[in-house]
Amino acid sequence: MSIYLYSKLPAALVVLSASLWTTQVSAQAPASAASPANPGASAATAPAAPPAYRSALEGYQRYTDEKTVNWKDANDTTARIGGWREYAKEASQPQAPEGSGKPDSGAAPAKP
Repeated sequence: MSIYLYSKLPAALVVLSASLWTTQVSAQAPASAASPANPGASAATAPAAPPAYRSALEGYQRYTDEKTVNWKDANDTTARIGGWREYAKEASQPQAPEGSGKPDSGAAPAKP
């Protein structure tokens, strides 16, 4: 790089920062501010009503304990269905949409 390029660098930075500053100032100006040519412009527009209050906890449902199953019964059910291999086979098959007309195998779904 030549020294000529470095001598022009401060001037280029000043021009760049001035252009960015004017862009930022114009972006922050309120759109509905009354201009000197039209002083009644802001008085004619009424402020919008604030939105109605809605709590973030409005749909909160209290925690409830789920009924647990005896672990021996759960293990027996798993063994009767076919064990972990049946669960793996079920997980590897693609999900069929509801109402697809697939006949029911008659086995109740396993509950972990």
